[in-house]
Amino acid sequence: MKKTRAIVTALFLAMAMSVPGQLLAQKMKVGYWTSGFSLGFGAVMEQMKFAENQSLNVEWVKFAEVNGPTRAIVSNAIDIAFAAPSTNSIGIAADGVPVKIVLATQIAEAQIVVLDGSPIKAVGDLKGKKIGMSPPASATHAIATAILEHNFGLKPNQYNVAPGNEAQLAQFLSQKEIDAGVLRSVTLAQMEEVKLRKLGSVVDEWKKLTKGNAPPILAVTIVYNDYLAKNPESVAKFIVATRNALEYGSKNKQRVAEILQKAANMNATDARAYANQWDGAYIASFESADIASLKRMYDIVKAAGGATKDAPDSAFDIGPYTRAKTLK
Repeated sequence: MKKTRAIVTALFLAMAMSVPGQLLAQKMKVGYWTSGFSLGFGAVMEQMKFAENQSLNVEWVKFAEVNGPTRAIVSNAIDIAFAAPSTNSIGIAADGVPVKIVLATQIAEAQIVVLDGSPIKAVGDLKGKKIGMSPPASATHAIATAILEHNFGLKPNQYNVAPGNEAQLAQFLSQKEIDAGVLRSVTLAQMEEVKLRKLGSVVDEWKKLTKGNAPPILAVTIVYNDYLAKNPESVAKFIVATRNALEYGSKNKQRVAEILQKAANMNATDARAYANQWDGAYIASFESADIASLKRMYDIVKAAGGATKDAPDSAFDIGPYTRAKTLK
């Protein structure tokens, strides 16, 4: 009897060892927005199989709307929301949704620009002017208005805001419907025929405002609590995969452009312009300074009326990131 049991056990172990790791791992449902800057990081992660290379069994769930991943994780339809809007992610945690923020993945990068022939020479000259930027209640809007007030003494009632998405703002500026715009570098790179002059960098001004080195963070990775509790090693491996993808994209921008052409039907010029912004757009970090930057951003959004509750410390879990740094 003992001999038979030993044989069965040996056969089971042999079968298990012959099955690829991806098939043994619990399925991980990862959602991301297939537009904006979430697209680039997500498409590279998916197409180059960085998560699968960590022996993770991943099902990629794509969303056409920016808040799709956060809404899906609220209902537990996905396990991980990759590159989800930062302040919205903190907000759902503050509302009691059982999720943890485990990684910062995208920088709130933008430039304050005017047309090259504009008489405006500095950010301080924007008093009384019309400035195009992301709509109110967005993280980028809150960051930009905080910078204008704290770094340049421009209160919200001292200028007019023209809200819009990147394409709209670029058009407003080109047609001189606004005096200045707060635009991402990828948008500026695609405005080849329009001569622009930069007045300031949102990232640089944010660091001055916070007196720190961490950038403003536009997107994060959030995990459903139950999945994290049951699969802490898998979440750590997903972070390793993200860090590997970040390094790959930085070193292989032409390949990133090719992936974008296929994944987003971009033309070659726009895809290259997008890929060339990789280093300024993406991070894969969760140091104490990153968490402090997230909290400061959320406080600014809350002060502007975009949130009602404080950010709970329990929303931030450094455990998976700390573990990931010990893995390869």
